[in-house]
Amino acid sequence: MRMLAEFFPEFVEKLDQIDELYKEKRTIDEKTYQFICFALSIKARSKPCVLKHFKEGLEAGATVKELSYIFALVMREAAGADDCWTHEVLGDWQEIVAGNVDCGCKQ
Repeated sequence: MRMLAEFFPEFVEKLDQIDELYKEKRTIDEKTYQFICFALSIKARSKPCVLKHFKEGLEAGATVKELSYIFALVMREAAGADDCWTHEVLGDWQEIVAGNVDCGCKQ
């Protein structure tokens, strides 16, 4: 965002306006909002956002135990999705072993 703030400040301003709109129109409580943001931040691998939403989750009344549960839930759901996707990709593993599948990779 630092580069955008310098070279495209109008975009950053619009993002700030969106943040304000979310806050104004929010239909869930702050703690739930922070849980969702914390989970999305973990999945997005955004260190600043993970730290921010962990801290703001605590400020909204969450416990470390609750945030740990959210952390574990994200890890479990990600593992499940990775497992399903990989099994789908490798579903024809016998054909791969037999050399009948072209991965499109240059060797």
